Amino acid sequence: MLEQNGNKTVASSLSTRLKELKIELPSPPTPLGAYVESSDTGNLLFLSGTLPIVNQKLAVSGRLGKNLSVRDGQQAARIASLNALAIAKQHLVNLDRLKKLVKLTVLVVTTEQFTDHAAVADGASDLFVQIFGSKAGHVRLVYGVQSLPIGAPVVVDVIFEIEPTSQSLTKR
Repeated sequence: MLEQNGNKTVASSLSTRLKELKIELPSPPTPLGAYVESSDTGNLLFLSGTLPIVNQKLAVSGRLGKNLSVRDGQQAARIASLNALAIAKQHLVNLDRLKKLVKLTVLVVTTEQFTDHAAVADGASDLFVQIFGSKAGHVRLVYGVQSLPIGAPVVVDVIFEIEPTSQSLTKR
């Protein structure tokens, strides 16, 4: 991540940035089925969809447009995104290998009349912009669904660009 410091551009590590923002990552959640939470290939890290789980329990449940507000949905998306970062850290060991968020997909459980999907997804996007900076940018897809696992109101699905390890560089 690059930051402007006067006329100089300086590199800032992701772990340093999280400390500056006073963001502590939770313990990574465990899979709910027969799959792995993360898989990398080349310079990309793919994560399974993450839920708004805190201490192995669903932190927010319900349906947007019925018993949850946009703000509730944003909070759920932020928690799910923090879980995604925790899974990335577990996979990579060194979180500073994350270069940027490439793609963000947010699924939102809604009523048929609900139309503020993008505002809910901003709960995730805003967190990633805080961490990676606005210039890093990411593409995004957000859509409404009828239901999600364990009654979650949102699922966050991410693809990160990562620094290859020195071991993977020597294989080329």
